[in-house]
Amino acid sequence: MPTTHKAQIIEQAQEWYGKSVGVLFADYRGLSVKQIQAIRAQLKEKGGEMHVIKNTLFKRAAGDDAAKIKDELLHGPTAVTFVYQNESECAKALVDFAKSSKKLVVKGGFFAGKCFNEAEVESLSKLPSRDVLIAQVIGTIAAPLSNLVGTVEAIYAQPIRTVYAVADKANEESA
Repeated sequence: MPTTHKAQIIEQAQEWYGKSVGVLFADYRGLSVKQIQAIRAQLKEKGGEMHVIKNTLFKRAAGDDAAKIKDELLHGPTAVTFVYQNESECAKALVDFAKSSKKLVVKGGFFAGKCFNEAEVESLSKLPSRDVLIAQVIGTIAAPLSNLVGTVEAIYAQPIRTVYAVADKANEESA
């Protein structure tokens, strides 16, 4: 039975995990307090929150999903980033910080019931944000519709232009 303090941590982690769309795992050994504060600030701007939680307590907080998370993701000192929005932006912030600091190591992630290894998280970080992807999809759908409207409009406009041209020519000849 966990102590009262551990029970509070589990409860708080359950709340974070319940609100999140996924989590990212990183080894934070060797980072200074200023570096941890810097990455936390970057993640907060992107829609994420980084916390250091004991692996066993995180597993309890994750509930049934804990069985789906690979053991290597929760081995050793682990900082857990709860991603609330903009999965690719949070992954990008973490991966970029890991490249610049050389001390932070991205272990992987867990999104929609699927584990991601380090390479997959890096691939996720290269995707455009959700808003950009939605705009691209809408643009892809709208382009053919716009072309269709232009074609239909041309079909109706051509006979009208012909009638006006004949009328203008008739007016010129009569004048």
